[in-house]
Amino acid sequence: MQKVRIDLVSDVACPWCAIGYRRLEQALETLEGEIDVELVWQPFELNPDMPPEGEPILEHLCRKYGKDADTMQQSQREIMAAAEALGLNFRGALERRANNTFAAHRVLAWAGTQHQETALQLALFETYFGEAKNPADPEVLREKAIEVGLDGDTAEAIARSDQYADEVREAEQHFRQAGVNAVPAFILEGRYLISGAQPADVLVDALRQVAEENASG
Repeated sequence: MQKVRIDLVSDVACPWCAIGYRRLEQALETLEGEIDVELVWQPFELNPDMPPEGEPILEHLCRKYGKDADTMQQSQREIMAAAEALGLNFRGALERRANNTFAAHRVLAWAGTQHQETALQLALFETYFGEAKNPADPEVLREKAIEVGLDGDTAEAIARSDQYADEVREAEQHFRQAGVNAVPAFILEGRYLISGAQPADVLVDALRQVAEENASG
């Protein structure tokens, strides 16, 4: 069975990243027994300059995209419908605040050393879009770490410190230089970039193509 590495550049505050991961899961269900995927999450900050208190999501999006509140609310509802059709909990999406997620990425980097990064990523997607909680809040990170079987004290301590800051900054810079300026971004075998939350069949075709190249190369 061929093995393919996917670097998934993502932010826990990105709705399309949650949707993109679920579509990847669908693709992997199709490819079960055919291709073995090594998934490595990589950090991206949608709002690197956001102050700790954040701001209401619609207010933030209106300013960011230069749209009126009704337009942005309709856009968000369409995203919520797409997410919920995939079984994702987006019930709190309109109540969430735009937050900086650097602390979350540092805790996720630690979770990766414990082989629990995917579980924590999914828990943070749910807490942000489903419960409208700040995914970078140290107490939220503690709660969600415990929920996925990690040590809550360690998660909170990392969130309140600068641990893993260098690793996260280095990864962010690397993928920016590789051409990633929006998320989600799927990088296959370090060679092919797929931008956006593509349908599962697009991911299936891309993974098969890369696997064939690996087999022949």
